[in-house]
Amino acid sequence: MMITRRSDRPFQWANAAFFIVLCFTMIAPILHLVSVSVSSPVYANNKLVVLWPKGFQLSVYETLFGMKDMWRAMGVSIYISLMGTLLCLILTSTLAYTLTRPMMPGRRMITRLILFTFIFPVPLIPSYLVVKELGMINTLWALIIPGALGAYNVFIMKTFFQGISAELVDAMKIDGSGELGVYARLVLPLSAPVLATIALFHSVGTWNSYFGALIYLRSKDLFPLQLKLKNMVASSGTDSGLDSIAVDSGILSSPETIKAAAILFSTLPILLVYPFLQKYFVKGVMLGSLKE
Repeated sequence: MMITRRSDRPFQWANAAFFIVLCFTMIAPILHLVSVSVSSPVYANNKLVVLWPKGFQLSVYETLFGMKDMWRAMGVSIYISLMGTLLCLILTSTLAYTLTRPMMPGRRMITRLILFTFIFPVPLIPSYLVVKELGMINTLWALIIPGALGAYNVFIMKTFFQGISAELVDAMKIDGSGELGVYARLVLPLSAPVLATIALFHSVGTWNSYFGALIYLRSKDLFPLQLKLKNMVASSGTDSGLDSIAVDSGILSSPETIKAAAILFSTLPILLVYPFLQKYFVKGVMLGSLKE
């Protein structure tokens, strides 16, 4: 048990007060959105709702859950997040493992090239032209493949792999395993924390991204949830971005409540995933940051 001195108490109280205020500043926006989404449109449209709902109602959620476009966009976001994360883990782990093997020719040069892309990211126009020449315009692959391999993730995973005991690798090879066997049966099972960390990084980034969809996609049926939400927020009371169910329900008379509900609708899935990966996230980042 930690023994504290009386002279330390003012600092501890101040420290506790600071973090309580900090937590409140993070929770307050979510409380505000929840309150606005369940408040009467009269109060919400006139900006009279702060942290407590006024004129409680749930009709906006009934309308939102009945919008087919929102569920389609949700499905697209889940698909690109899952496929993108899976591809990211495969490419990142294989490249990072390869760079840790001493017999890999040119690994120092490859590492420097990856570091170069980390410092100088690819500009937008060349990236767009490459995607166009590969025929991925107006396909979901344009949202999955270009961002699947990131330099930052490679360095985190490479550092983690370097911490795996070389004696274990040698023991596997004495038992007859090749490099692929060592990678699949030793390295990956020991790397759950860093794999979960990279998966969380990439899935959250993909889930929150809308700019790629904005420049690569043409069909509204392929729009992910964030682009759908962006169009809905930008519409500011017009029927742009809303389907016939929303228009027929008269929800356009309460744009503030529908925008708040849509933001919560798009945020909830990733908030539900985070607690299951949080313990791996902390461990993976800390271990990946250590170097001998």
